[in-house]
Amino acid sequence: MPKSKRAKVVHLTKTQKKGKELTLRLYANIRECIPQYPYIYVFSVENMRNTYLKDVRTALAGDSRIFFGKTRVMAKALGDSPSTEPYPSTSLLSPHLTGPCGLIFSHRDPPSMLSYFSKFRPLSYARAGHTSPLTFTLPAGQLYTRAGEIPTSEEIPLAHSIEPTLRKLGVPTRLEKGRVMLDEAFVVCKEGEVLGSGQTTLLKMFGVAVAEFGVEVRAWWEKVTGRVEVVSGKHGGGGGGGGSDGGAGDGTGTMGGLEDEMSEEEEGFGGFNDEE
Repeated sequence: MPKSKRAKVVHLTKTQKKGKELTLRLYANIRECIPQYPYIYVFSVENMRNTYLKDVRTALAGDSRIFFGKTRVMAKALGDSPSTEPYPSTSLLSPHLTGPCGLIFSHRDPPSMLSYFSKFRPLSYARAGHTSPLTFTLPAGQLYTRAGEIPTSEEIPLAHSIEPTLRKLGVPTRLEKGRVMLDEAFVVCKEGEVLGSGQTTLLKMFGVAVAEFGVEVRAWWEKVTGRVEVVSGKHGGGGGGGGSDGGAGDGTGTMGGLEDEMSEEEEGFGGFNDEE
């Protein structure tokens, strides 16, 4: 059979890296957004889930723009000192850009934004390393899909095909006439305990969601007054409530600081930047 002309081998060593391109684009887009929006919010994510972060982006799409990229590049775009900040006091947000965090440029005022995030706290299944907020126990007797978390009349018996998996996870189950039975109660996890992979698998198997996704606003900046308000004191060094001395810089010389970022492997560009 003749070899297809469409089948071409692409050597990974010859592909072009996009690290520098992404860095420059992120920097330029943040600088472009600063004069267009009256508020900038620094936010962090608790129990990160891609699906829920996309929901946040969809909900804010009409009047906001979200950036979730490399923190040092975002901090550079906001300015790391009064002489390099594009607008008064934007550099005061930079110390709060640590860990998994991002920026929201928005027309929504702080009370509206804080109210939205305080209500949007969906539950998801925990991952290994998460601290359990509750004690979960499988009751003795026949096992059901929700393990007694809902009324028995609404429960569905656990399928017999799952019984071998339960035994592999350390649950001492047995089959009796096609029913999955447990001779005595089995404690899956206790409150305050750091969960392992087997425990998280069991919690998911029985539909127990204990990880709460949440977005925490660390600080926000107002363009009209140049005021920076620190909402959460867990991160960052500078205090809020005032502007930086000496006014805003002209932004010259700030691109040079990005050379160090370009030489490193980029991370965090997983499709959450609200690119046009």
